[in-house]
Amino acid sequence: MKQVSIRTPLGIATITGDENGVQEIKVDDSTDESSETPEILQTAILQLQEYFSGRRQQFDLKLNPKGTDFQKKVWEELRNIPYGTTISYLELSRKLGDEKAIRAVASANGKNPLWIVVPCHRVIGSDGSLTGYAGGLHRKKWLLDLENPPLQQSLF
Repeated sequence: MKQVSIRTPLGIATITGDENGVQEIKVDDSTDESSETPEILQTAILQLQEYFSGRRQQFDLKLNPKGTDFQKKVWEELRNIPYGTTISYLELSRKLGDEKAIRAVASANGKNPLWIVVPCHRVIGSDGSLTGYAGGLHRKKWLLDLENPPLQQSLF
């Protein structure tokens, strides 16, 4: 398993993976960047940099997250949420075929190991509120604003 830590606009992102795919991408407030980049993770780094610069809306990476079958099903459905859009936890539960599973869906969403690439930040409360985000609500808001910038109001 290889690992690299890179600076992003939202903190240090640590990417973990091997030839089977990217296993984890997480962000925190540490300041430790890697001095060397494993070749196997270079594509993940490049695509994250493109995303943050506004040049990438979809990721094309081999993924290998660790989780239960149910969690993986939820994470796969998250990947179907288009860039710049949001859905509620209830809508996500319905897409997975069981709106009564909303708590389990929310729990799986919160355990998503692939920050940004599996866009759990695009799931919001039914009332439009920014609810729960493992990386912090300030990061969730920042990501949603990146994907859907507020319109500039006309001065005239």
